[in-house]
Amino acid sequence: MDTLTALFYVFSFVLLFAAFRVITAKSPVSAALHLVLAFFSASCIWMLLQAEFLAIALVLVYVGAVMVLFLFVVMMLDINIDSIRQGFWKHFPLAGLIGVVIALEMAFVLTRGFDLGLPKAFPPEVAKYPNTKALGIELYTHYLFPVQIAAVILLVAIIAAIALTLRRRKDSHYQNPAEQVKANKADRLRVVKVDAVVEKPAAPIESNPAGGQA
Repeated sequence: MDTLTALFYVFSFVLLFAAFRVITAKSPVSAALHLVLAFFSASCIWMLLQAEFLAIALVLVYVGAVMVLFLFVVMMLDINIDSIRQGFWKHFPLAGLIGVVIALEMAFVLTRGFDLGLPKAFPPEVAKYPNTKALGIELYTHYLFPVQIAAVILLVAIIAAIALTLRRRKDSHYQNPAEQVKANKADRLRVVKVDAVVEKPAAPIESNPAGGQA
């Protein structure tokens, strides 16, 4: 067994252990931290496969942005796990059935997706570049339209999230920009006239003939 194979088995074991702890940890913070460890292990496996772009994207996007947001949300909400776990075994048969159906669907899609034949080689003018640069050239030349469609979909998702956040609900702080613009100084500022207070000057200190002070 060479070094790369040994590292692959080590990172795979850590990845499986962290993924198992994500769904079995009692604390949401602990589950989120194990998910960070799982992402790091998957990134190391991508590095062993010489897929530098995917490894860096996994660390920067998921670990650096998404998981930090998850941790902030989980720690700010202070979720009560006991109330969530109530009725778990009552809904377990239906949840287990749905989980089996999803697993079968994913297995069907993945097994058919693995039958791709020989991979298509990069053109000669692109093959001389590193993986990240070659991937960027392919994305923004031959696959520019799908990339733009994905960007539009993400933009719509951002607008929808903002709209859902700003809608009027009892448990949310709603702000109306139109009402904020109409605010004037008279409604926010009140000038109060206060009489000036003049303090009397302190009495001068008298000195005695002996050269000291009284």
